[in-house]
Amino acid sequence: MVTEVFTLKYCDPHALREEKVEATDIIQFAWEGTVREVDACAECKKEHETRYEPLVDYSRPVKKRRATKKTGTKSAAPEDAADNGSSAEASTDA
Repeated sequence: MVTEVFTLKYCDPHALREEKVEATDIIQFAWEGTVREVDACAECKKEHETRYEPLVDYSRPVKKRRATKKTGTKSAAPEDAADNGSSAEASTDA
């Protein structure tokens, strides 16, 4: 004979008020240097998002965007660099 066990997760903020509301989401927050999770209903999740900033992991490096390549010939790029340099020198002389 097989017995199925169903476990329900209840919303932790409601459980503090001794109410049993089924949890559908998870709230993540940082506490004492570690990331913690709390089971929450949709209402509590929405309230938490409006009250607090989203949790962002700054320990990972941010990816840099690649510079878009200019279309054109190879000889056009050095000329542009030369033009920019001469205009910069002219502005510093004034």
